[in-house]
Amino acid sequence: MIQLHGIAFSNYYNKVKFILLEHGIAFEEVRVMLPIKDEATLARSPLGKIPFIRTEEGDLSESQAIAEYLAARFPDKAIFPADPFEAAKVRQLTAVLELHVELVARELYPQMLGGPMASDETKVRVARTLTRNVAGFKRIAKFAPYACGETFTFADICTYASLPLVGLATKNVLGRDLLHEAGIDWKAYVTRIEQERPAAQRIVADRKAEMAALSGAAKRA
Repeated sequence: MIQLHGIAFSNYYNKVKFILLEHGIAFEEVRVMLPIKDEATLARSPLGKIPFIRTEEGDLSESQAIAEYLAARFPDKAIFPADPFEAAKVRQLTAVLELHVELVARELYPQMLGGPMASDETKVRVARTLTRNVAGFKRIAKFAPYACGETFTFADICTYASLPLVGLATKNVLGRDLLHEAGIDWKAYVTRIEQERPAAQRIVADRKAEMAALSGAAKRA
């Protein structure tokens, strides 16, 4: 059975978890906290990142590589659209979101999570870059009602996992929800996904439980 290693607080962990739940792929979860420093775990995830999976064939890290592996291993699950162009458009939207929107906003996460404050220079740079990149994302994201149009796809799994963090981080750290300013009603989108998909309901429940556990541990420390 596939083992999914990581923590339910991570958006990329939840991306892989959503795939497994949505498509009925059997797996078990193994809680791994960050930072990863022991060599045994680093041998499984070379950069000390989560998620990573353990399979009968070996270990694999990086969420997109894991998604591609699952799609190839379980072709009957139709993780990506059958049409090559539609599948490519799903991958395009996912790449724009994760590499050019979420990764940029990630610089704001430490302050949002109660860590070091972002410098004024960082805030200005992130706001400028995100404003441009969110506009690009909006050009290809349909939200009609799903990310790529009328059908729920892998792009929605990724969008559900990462887009709320961008909205929350920009609102909390920059004082401006850059997604809302761009005309992306991400809150309504997230609500729709959670109402319709049992996998999303499981993910949000587990994430809340994990956050409560982390908060309780911090208070006891």
